Amino acid sequence: MNSATTTATAAALPALNPEQSAKRDIQTISLIGLAHGTSHFFHMLLPPLFPVFMREFGLSYSELGLLVTIFFVISGVGQALSGFLVDKTGARPVLFVALGCFVLASLAAGTAQGFTGLALAAALAGLGNSPFHPVDFTILNKRVSQQRLGHAFSVHGITGNLGWAVAPVLLISMHEATGQWRLGYAATAAWALFVIALLAFKRDAIDDSQGAWGHEKGAAKAPADEHPMAFLKLPSVWLCFSFFFFTTSALSAIQSFASPALSAMYGVSLASTAFVVTGYMLAGAAGMIVGGFLVAKSQNLERNIAGAMFAAAALLALTATGWLPATAALIAAATAGFGTGLAGPSRDMLIKRAAPPGATGRVYGTVYSGLDTGFAVAAPIFGALMDRHWNNAVFFGASLALLLGIGAASLVRKGRG
Repeated sequence: MNSATTTATAAALPALNPEQSAKRDIQTISLIGLAHGTSHFFHMLLPPLFPVFMREFGLSYSELGLLVTIFFVISGVGQALSGFLVDKTGARPVLFVALGCFVLASLAAGTAQGFTGLALAAALAGLGNSPFHPVDFTILNKRVSQQRLGHAFSVHGITGNLGWAVAPVLLISMHEATGQWRLGYAATAAWALFVIALLAFKRDAIDDSQGAWGHEKGAAKAPADEHPMAFLKLPSVWLCFSFFFFTTSALSAIQSFASPALSAMYGVSLASTAFVVTGYMLAGAAGMIVGGFLVAKSQNLERNIAGAMFAAAALLALTATGWLPATAALIAAATAGFGTGLAGPSRDMLIKRAAPPGATGRVYGTVYSGLDTGFAVAAPIFGALMDRHWNNAVFFGASLALLLGIGAASLVRKGRG
């Protein structure tokens, strides 16, 4: 791949002085961060209340894993397709439709009477989630100045982790405080409506019809007669897809089953272990803050990713052994999130470098569909392991998946053609 594609310049928006430019960038980054955090919040629309659904509807871990699969199969297929839609029609209108799907998903979850209703909620939430990465990265790459792009990716990842972290706290806390789990879904619907209203009010700051792709300025344009699917021939695209598949298989294990697995292994209450997922996401957010500065100072993105993720894999494997005291095990599992978070901004910049001119939406859609595929495949597998009481396999499996992700990332540089 031509190295010129990595020499990004500021987006071709109206000329502003440095203070105005910074203000414009911060506003766009903040709004897209809010939208991205909301999408990740809705990843967790159902998993925090899995124990409640087991009691109330008589569901098994395998059936709960299938709900996760429904979400991510729809999200993954939709994400790959939505990249083409975003490249063709623009990102902003797609964003509003996606947020509307979250409102409908909340209503479906809050009125569910069994597996079918929960499956409908999972499907609507997956549909809403599908366009977010093509939408977010299209807007960020078009509107944010190059000198702040690494930090934009960092904030984007941080807000995603915060969305993951907040959902269990909100849903579990409302259930414990009121005894009415359905009220939590009224709150999630209200949040999605608030975000829609705010983005509509600030719609000019997320208008991707302005400007030009920063990384295309001064770079070779894609040939006019090049097939829209030509980017699929690039090995780097599929290596990035594989990286996402493996790393999110690990994340699926932690998000969906870390809490009951830790409870069974270490004899700790579910009320305590449920917040390990929140700790994992908060640690990941802290890692992304550091990772944003690391991207700005380092050209070896693959090395950044490998070091950070190896540390996370080691902590998860240590948790799996059962050798640690209970409190130390909970801390180790949560701290592993720092390593995966540290790798996040380097990961996003790696994908940016893999994107040919004019195909950014398609590349992000395809690569990030690896995230959805990893969740969809891993959730029922880990659910089946839990049904067999192989609790430590959740953490050993997550550790192995991270190591496989390191292998994929290390090959990206060689596959960039």
